[in-house]
Amino acid sequence: MSFEAIVHLIKEKLGEEVVLATDRQSTPPAIQVVPAKIAAVCLELHENEQTYFDYLSCLTGLDNGPEAGTMEVIYHLYSIPYDLHLTLKVIVPRNKEGELLPEVPTVSHIWRTANWHERETFDLLGIRFTKHPDLRRILLPTDWEGHPLRKDYPLQERYHGIKVEY
Repeated sequence: MSFEAIVHLIKEKLGEEVVLATDRQSTPPAIQVVPAKIAAVCLELHENEQTYFDYLSCLTGLDNGPEAGTMEVIYHLYSIPYDLHLTLKVIVPRNKEGELLPEVPTVSHIWRTANWHERETFDLLGIRFTKHPDLRRILLPTDWEGHPLRKDYPLQERYHGIKVEY
């Protein structure tokens, strides 16, 4: 199935407004999706016999910085039977200090590997995944302050009286 056919399929099944942008030039080609609809798009791509994206290769987050005011969650999908690669992307507003963390629906009910990928993205970037079954830190201690992969993360000098080396 071609990239254009996949985009058409998503729009046909879930509505034209779900797809915000496409990038045929990226490798693999990318589709930007409305954040609230990412789980529905992923479920359709996983369950549809024409696409059957049975493998979530990677889910990662990206901080575009305070100047841009956005953060991204990027999904790399693969269909083993059809040898198809696809990237999905959602862009959310970046929270300021004192505001609630940005939120994206979980896809852990579609691909179990998303559980740990989403926890890592939450831990390091502070993007919450709504309806995640166990959203807690996975790499850092539970009492760690902040999210260290944010571009404006203030480096801590000490943690529990221990000098932090960078």
